[in-house]
Amino acid sequence: MTTTRLVTVAPRPVRPGRRRTAAVDAPPPSLAPGPAARTFGIIALVVAALYFLVPVYWLVVASTKNNSDLTSTFGFWFANPNLGTNYDSLMGWTQGLFWRWVGNSLFYSIGAGVIGTLFAVMAGYAIAKFAFPGKRIAVGVIMAGLLLPVALLTVPLYIEFHALGLTNTVWAIIIPSAVSPFGVFLGMVYAQSSVPTELLEAARIDGAGEARIFFTIVLRLLGPAMVTIFLFIFVATWNNFLLPLMMISSAELKPVTLGLYGMVSYFSPDKGAVMLGALLGVIPLIVLFFTLQKYWRSGLAAGAVKG
Repeated sequence: MTTTRLVTVAPRPVRPGRRRTAAVDAPPPSLAPGPAARTFGIIALVVAALYFLVPVYWLVVASTKNNSDLTSTFGFWFANPNLGTNYDSLMGWTQGLFWRWVGNSLFYSIGAGVIGTLFAVMAGYAIAKFAFPGKRIAVGVIMAGLLLPVALLTVPLYIEFHALGLTNTVWAIIIPSAVSPFGVFLGMVYAQSSVPTELLEAARIDGAGEARIFFTIVLRLLGPAMVTIFLFIFVATWNNFLLPLMMISSAELKPVTLGLYGMVSYFSPDKGAVMLGALLGVIPLIVLFFTLQKYWRSGLAAGAVKG
């Protein structure tokens, strides 16, 4: 008669301060990139980083030079410290309105971003979670809006706003900039994947109205998508040039893009001062991206995986 003995193997003790981690993120050996692929990937990443960072570095360098230094010194190295002179020239050329133009750009971009984000997620949530007549037509119009160049609408918008008496006002920039077909599309996709229908039904059973459900539950779930939509609208409004050029005629209402264009349009402008103005004008965008990049990345992944 054969006797089977059960042997219990005690787990190996784990040293204090160390945790066992499973390599869940490592790809299978058959899918792991080879040395050539890894090398090519690193080279591609370095080239992409240089492609985006070198212009910013050159902008910083150029802001320290005057017109003669821009042509007589090495392009990627600093000249004699001319930042103070360039700043005084910038204030003189703009008649002290430069920082007001920056404030105008912030006001236009934040206003359009907040209004456009709210309406985009409201529309996207309604399309994703409600059935109503003409739903497919609405989705088709939104998708067509993604393919339509924004510059194509500038002249019709100017005609409409001129007829309404809204040209040369802040609303002539905020209202058109707040319309974002991409924001509606992203809000729709994110609401489909991140807002459980069961949660909405439970809230309705408890007696919550649709407005309360949206503002107390849905908006929290759509947070990452809202940050992404806000960033896209903010950057598009900040960089917009043709719309302010058509709508704004008062120097006090100009955004920084239109103001710097007016400075460049002069005969023989101080290019170092223009570069300094462009550098100071792009700093708010850099700060915003570094502040919200975590939420922006999660928003871009919206809808990639459905629970």
